[in-house]
Amino acid sequence: MGVEITRFLRLVKALPGAEHKTSTHYTAFSVHGKKFGYLWPRTSTVGLKQTISEQLALVAERPDVFEVQFTTGGFGWVVVQLEKIDLDELSELVLEAWRLSAPEHLLAEHPTPTDLVEA
Repeated sequence: MGVEITRFLRLVKALPGAEHKTSTHYTAFSVHGKKFGYLWPRTSTVGLKQTISEQLALVAERPDVFEVQFTTGGFGWVVVQLEKIDLDELSELVLEAWRLSAPEHLLAEHPTPTDLVEA
């Protein structure tokens, strides 16, 4: 189990309209100007946008894998330990984070979690 950073980046690259901006300590991912994720290579963690209920459920169920990052605008962000999650679950979380930020016209052509894994 565990997902390498390069594999995470392939998941994000498979999302329509996904863009990234790299800074000194992290990379931010967005779609049409709305953030949906972050990557911190030094700690091999990612932050993903989720609903608040999903954020709370993930953290309560597996606190060794997930932690609360912050909440804002009705969304709860989770930090994910890449070395403690499998690819299928991560692809679902990445896709959900993207869906919560993507405009309507991109949602119509959205990939499935399986599409991301196969990318």
